[in-house]
Amino acid sequence: MKTPRPNLSALALTVGVPGATGLAEPAAAPARRLVKVCGMRDAAALAEVAALEPDFLGFIFAPKSPRYVGDSLAPALVQALPPAIWKVGVFVNETTENILTTAERFGLAAVQLHGQESPAQCEALGEAGLLVMKAFSVGRALDVAALLPYVPYCDFFLFDTPGAAPGGNGTVFDWSVLAGYSLPVPYFLAGGLGLEHAPALNALRLPGLVGFDVNSRFETAPGVKDVNRVGEMLAALKSA
Repeated sequence: MKTPRPNLSALALTVGVPGATGLAEPAAAPARRLVKVCGMRDAAALAEVAALEPDFLGFIFAPKSPRYVGDSLAPALVQALPPAIWKVGVFVNETTENILTTAERFGLAAVQLHGQESPAQCEALGEAGLLVMKAFSVGRALDVAALLPYVPYCDFFLFDTPGAAPGGNGTVFDWSVLAGYSLPVPYFLAGGLGLEHAPALNALRLPGLVGFDVNSRFETAPGVKDVNRVGEMLAALKSA
């Protein structure tokens, strides 16, 4: 059974999703920047964060992560989120079968792959009806050659800071290394983004940049979001 991709056509018009538009040119500047709040695990805060209307909410299904969903969230709570919010499952080196089972159980519309997943796995997940984000760590330079095989099979890339964990390390990388980006896949910027970065993020004019992923800098504990600070960040980014 395929998982539906709600509002994909509208999202494609906003940011240029290659899977929907067939883009062959570099990703164009979006009409507005998208915001993804990742690492949701606390049932008490979930509805409050959803009420702030982020574009994406991320749920981590990697058992080694301190933000691992586990049994903390009932699938029904995730399924009941407003349909305008994209529900994203974050996985690290998980099998396609398990990803699809989890996606159906929680009503996920998108997956973020944060390990060494292959282009073939990205293709299979897209063919199953899921929007596909592939995460890559970015150090002193962007390894374009590593990205190229994924271009036909990913709706978004996500560029994060290298660290001990696949993600959620809470540190910022040098965004200027993305200034020469010329691939057709739009991307999210991640890695230690905090409220103090909002003015600089609003001023960024990097090619291909369509959104921001916020997580660890907006928590009182791993997976427990500070709703007020999340609200301040969303308001600051959406005001640009």
